Parts: sequence; structure tokens; C-alpha cells
Amino acid sequence: MSNTIVYALEEVGQIAERLLKTATPEQTIWTFTGEIGAGKTTLIKAICRKLGSEETISSPTFSLVNEYKDQEGETFYHVDLYRLNDTEEALDIGIEEYLDSGRRCLIEWPGLIEYLLPEDTFRIKLEIGSDSSRKIIFL
Repeated sequence: MSNTIVYALEEVGQIAERLLKTATPEQTIWTFTGEIGAGKTTLIKAICRKLGSEETISSPTFSLVNEYKDQEGETFYHVDLYRLNDTEEALDIGIEEYLDSGRRCLIEWPGLIEYLLPEDTFRIKLEIGSDSSRKIIFL
């Protein structure tokens, strides 16, 4: 079952809240796909805020993984695999440990590790509309 929402960038907080309510508690792995500039990092920042993180949220493009705490003090991860060239590099950074941690993992550019993802992964695809709106498809 997939759902589609079209939204304006200023509504990203509401979209983050809706996604958090839609995903099941078992869906700790979330993937974000879409072209550069589609709003993956912006949406993840909004999700982090809704989870209660008070830390500065930034893209882990160069660090590959950022670690944050939610309102209960639980650790969760923001992973960006854009700069990786192959699955071996993902394994080298310990992607399996993050996936198996039982903690929430928000993963941008997950293509290289698709075969490692659990069946119940919450998959989110973002697209840019002709009027600069965003379309999000999630399942």
C-alpha cells in the first residue's frame, strides 16, 4: 500500500508528523530517495525536530552518519550514502550494525544497500513538482 501527498516546503513539519504517525513502531529503518534538491535532508531535519532532537541537524554527506537523541534520550541515526561508490564501502562504515541496532535509521540514497534492508522498511520517495511543490510517495 502506498500513499501520496503533495505539499509546499513550508508544510514540511506537518508532513514529518504525518509520517511519524503512519509508520509502525517496527519500522525503524526509513529510506529517502529522490533527485538532488528534492528535499530529503529538509524532511529528515523536520522528522528529527518532531522526534524531539534539540541538536543542530545537518546533512551527513561527508561524515556519512550523524547520531542524534530523541525526546526520551534514545539514539537514532541519519545516514547519507550519496558519496559511496559500492556496497563494500557501506559495509566498511558498519551499515549492518546501524540496520541491526533496533534504533531508528533515516537513510538517504539507500540504493547500494537495498538488498540489506528489512522487508518492513518505510520507503519514502520525494519528487519536485513543476510549481516547486513536493510530492512524497511512501509505503
